[in-house]
Amino acid sequence: MSDQTSVPDGAEAQIRTTETDLDATGERLASALGDLLGTDDRPVINNLRRPGHSGMSSISILFDATWVVGSEATTSALVARLAPEESAFPVFPDYDIDLQFQVMRAVAEHTTLPVPAVLWVETSPEVLGVPFLVMEQVQGVVPVDNPPYVFGGWLFEMDADSRRAVQESAVHVLTQLHSMRTPSERVERLAGPRDVSSLRRHFEDQRVYYEWTRRADGLRIPLLEKTFDWLEAHWPAELSDDVLCWGDARIGNIMFDGTEADAVLDWEMATIGPPELDLGWFLFFHRMFQDLAEAFDFPGLPDMFRVSDVVAQYEGETGRTVRDLDFYLVYAALRHGIVMSQVDRRRIHFGEVEPHDDPDHYVLHHPMLAAILDGTYEWEKK
Repeated sequence: MSDQTSVPDGAEAQIRTTETDLDATGERLASALGDLLGTDDRPVINNLRRPGHSGMSSISILFDATWVVGSEATTSALVARLAPEESAFPVFPDYDIDLQFQVMRAVAEHTTLPVPAVLWVETSPEVLGVPFLVMEQVQGVVPVDNPPYVFGGWLFEMDADSRRAVQESAVHVLTQLHSMRTPSERVERLAGPRDVSSLRRHFEDQRVYYEWTRRADGLRIPLLEKTFDWLEAHWPAELSDDVLCWGDARIGNIMFDGTEADAVLDWEMATIGPPELDLGWFLFFHRMFQDLAEAFDFPGLPDMFRVSDVVAQYEGETGRTVRDLDFYLVYAALRHGIVMSQVDRRRIHFGEVEPHDDPDHYVLHHPMLAAILDGTYEWEKK
């Protein structure tokens, strides 16, 4: 397996995530778990560590815990997922641990998706300083984001048939998730008012998020504002029926055992909306990474997640017709552009990069987005 040492400069970012003291966190976790489980003695926490590759919006800590209840000893490999500290310059304005807990429980109970078993949630910051949840560890491998999996690693080194199997397993995650019936009843906190569509509500939330990212510097990003206008001008005439959307639907949030999805991770962006929300994000993310590989003269994985292949499998498995996908692809590019503008502000805050002269360059994929808006971008190359 490649160690990705050939990844070019600029394809991997050094991104600071947290100053969390693992030893202190371990001590507090032991006390918290003892109270939650009603243990005879204080649980023993071992092998406390951070994942090798983790996201930027939260903190995950892996550990082994041993406890005794009524003379019966239990040892379990667990994960604590912590809301970000304010000092970590959060990517998002809110981080609702309890909602993630509810979503993961609902997915486990009402679909066949493999999600880690969530065991406990603590909404008070008094225990660890921030709210957190605890879930079981799952063993497997993830296509990493930094540097992106298109530059090398286990997925890159698979043969074509195996990669195709991975692709089909990943798309099947979406079809399984979107099969959940009456999702607003399963996760009531995601249900919105009936007088406005879920897409409109989601879209307006993105406007609020964009304004939140610029609250300190006042910086306007013309490319993103132009994209808001484009989306308004191309609003879908007919919306698909709402489903439970994963929100951060991408292969980098799936843990694999061989070619099969073994755990579906990261539910902080879950929402109720048209299924194309997930499809657009899923397709956009891979294509953005593929464009990045080609910009560095790397081959990438051009045969994976082609739009026509993914849509054909999705429609075949669900019986649904995918509507207005161009709109949702552009919407995904907008959403990720807002996220990346905040990530760049965060990196500037911690002295990792210098401010950009051109505000559009706060969007990682600004050449791609500009080409999409002017009609010169080809989603499916021959």
